[in-house]
Amino acid sequence: MEATTSSTAASAPQLYLVIFARGLIARLTLWPALRVAVDNAWGGSASAEKRTWLASVLVDAFETEDPTPDVEYVASTLLQVMEDEFDVVLEDVSEEGVARDVVELWEIVKEGAGRGEDRVKELEERVDKMKGKKIEVEEVVGGDSDWEDEEGEEESGEDEAPQLLDHSEKSKKPEPIVDDDGFTLVQGKGQR
Repeated sequence: MEATTSSTAASAPQLYLVIFARGLIARLTLWPALRVAVDNAWGGSASAEKRTWLASVLVDAFETEDPTPDVEYVASTLLQVMEDEFDVVLEDVSEEGVARDVVELWEIVKEGAGRGEDRVKELEERVDKMKGKKIEVEEVVGGDSDWEDEEGEEESGEDEAPQLLDHSEKSKKPEPIVDDDGFTLVQGKGQR
């Protein structure tokens, strides 16, 4: 009986890992980029499951990696998963803020003393408040490949400044017509 009890205790996740996982799922749910990707099913019909899977990948990394993952590691993981699983290329560096929050959450949960649970409850309350609220986005359709030709760059406008329009060619005003006496002939708009 003693062997069964110890094996059950060994297989059950430690409480701080459960608290960290709950907080991590809540923080990922609050991340606007991932929220939009999940709400719009950019990762397919299993988008919500992919968010949970991402949380489990990060929990496993924090549990097993030595040294503990840092902000850069978490941010690069977030970027990679967003691109690979949701076809989203982030350029707003929002992953850095999420990564900082995740590392901070790990440190708070790891030290115990109830602070971790309080932080997780705060995150979960924020998730409950934002349920039902939609984020308005403008979707820019990109190419299917890792590189774009010049035509693709013009369409997406990623690397170049927008082209200024030359209004002088379109609306060149004709020179006024001056008669022999020096008077300017008045022309109607349709005669130009």
